[in-house]
Amino acid sequence: MYAAHFGPDPAIGGPLGFVMEWARGRSATLFALLAGFSLVLITGRPQPRTGSAGRQAVGRIVIRSLVLIPLGFALTALGTDVDVILAFYGALFLAVLPLYRLRARTLAVIATACALVMPQVLYVIRESIYNGEWADTIIAYDPVARLSGTDGLVELLFTGEYPVLTWAPFLIAGMAVARLDLTRGRVRLQLALTGGALAVLGYGGSWLALSLVPGAQSSIAAATEGDSGASAWWSDTVGYLSDGAPATWLLVGVPHSQTTFSILGNTGVAFAVIAACVAATESLPRVTRLATPVSAVGMIALTAYVLHVLAIAAVGMEEETGPALLALTCAIAAAMVLAVFWARRFRRGPLEYVLNGATGVARYIK
Repeated sequence: MYAAHFGPDPAIGGPLGFVMEWARGRSATLFALLAGFSLVLITGRPQPRTGSAGRQAVGRIVIRSLVLIPLGFALTALGTDVDVILAFYGALFLAVLPLYRLRARTLAVIATACALVMPQVLYVIRESIYNGEWADTIIAYDPVARLSGTDGLVELLFTGEYPVLTWAPFLIAGMAVARLDLTRGRVRLQLALTGGALAVLGYGGSWLALSLVPGAQSSIAAATEGDSGASAWWSDTVGYLSDGAPATWLLVGVPHSQTTFSILGNTGVAFAVIAACVAATESLPRVTRLATPVSAVGMIALTAYVLHVLAIAAVGMEEETGPALLALTCAIAAAMVLAVFWARRFRRGPLEYVLNGATGVARYIK
């Protein structure tokens, strides 16, 4: 996440550009997938909670969502170049919450179906929004839009950077992973192999489709701010769409493109990262100790996220490679030092304490 927001532009090319490219979009995907994982942790793992305990867990999720949505809109109002995910994060929690009792296999089937269908549905809806006025009518009467100064529910569901329709598959996939016994080496291997297969299917499928469909690359290049559509199977350097999109856009695998190829490829990378991290911590205790500063940042993830947006609002985002690389190094170091210092004295981060306090009222649910 820090690499995507503080680091050099991948367009610089070379080894550094290649490394920076991997952070673009894929970090947000991992963030969303782990959100689904955390939903299962809260509602019960390996078995979902039932009775009053289950209702209280659901209540905590709902309250968490109702806190994150306005917090996300507040950070967005700062006007930074960061596409703040928190409001979408809260909406996604609410969208997938009804699935929390399902088994891993059922969740996997639903995530796959959503990945295959929802991007096409979203494309049709977005085209109707760009070519019609029905969305403006909804926005005019939407209290969320009025309070936030955004497009409200239309933005959360359809037009934003992380629309619920195409980001729900990531959370559902994360819920499925949370139902697995990751302490077993065989399960981790299967997760890693599945991740590799999805990455090949997503990015490789996009590359093949863009290569075989006549005029696909040129039509995409013409519709974006990029100079070429040749990298549209995996790289953000292809540029971004203005209003409307050619149908060939559904063939790209670019992160944040809201396509089936993108969802499959990014999910595959997230699976592989999770499998590798769990394997390392299970098999190599020394790695766990060395990674203490990283895991400490994980303990204050919400605080670290909010602070990095506030820092960008205060000092901006560097564009030149040298200053951007320095800013990235300083941001990572500052986050780790702050997190380690805080973790030695407290169980949760500052904002995590606030969020935990807010969700604490759910214990009164019977």
